[in-house]
Amino acid sequence: MENKDYFVHESSYVDDGVTIGKGTKIWHFCHIQSGAVIGEKCSLGQNVNISKDVTIGNGVKIQNNVSVYEGVTLEDCVFCGPSCVFTNDLTPRARYPKGSAGYKKTVVHHDATIGANATIVCNHDIGEYATIAAGAVVTKNVLPHALMAGVPAKQIGWVCECGQVLGEDLKCPDCGREFKLENGRLI
Repeated sequence: MENKDYFVHESSYVDDGVTIGKGTKIWHFCHIQSGAVIGEKCSLGQNVNISKDVTIGNGVKIQNNVSVYEGVTLEDCVFCGPSCVFTNDLTPRARYPKGSAGYKKTVVHHDATIGANATIVCNHDIGEYATIAAGAVVTKNVLPHALMAGVPAKQIGWVCECGQVLGEDLKCPDCGREFKLENGRLI
């Protein structure tokens, strides 16, 4: 790739028909498949696979050993910790592949964080500013600002826009933002 607006390490493969935004860095041993769209100022660590027709927003950070499969959308400023896992088929069989038409969708909304080794089962949305703890297994939709942990993941608290865990008073100890609960949602 000759475009100097982004960086692709020489050990990585970028198929034809890929769009990569300005300032994005793609490190060692990555594979970006045709039809993928990657926004500006993203960072893809070592051994990242972006499947065909995946959309990744601006400012996304994907750590080492993550595969973002077809059917997954990462909005702006999502953080994917090392070796986190996305699925796109609830009932896979090697003998009976479904193909693109059978894949379930997953949307990770802006500014959400997925911890190391977390698994996101497909057909669920992760709300904006949510945090999925390391090793958690998400099996249902996640509310905005929710802090999820465990197997299966359960909500154990709330997080601020800046990422800090909120106390019972729902005031951020770091940035000072104050929240309140309304109809089971943080506002």
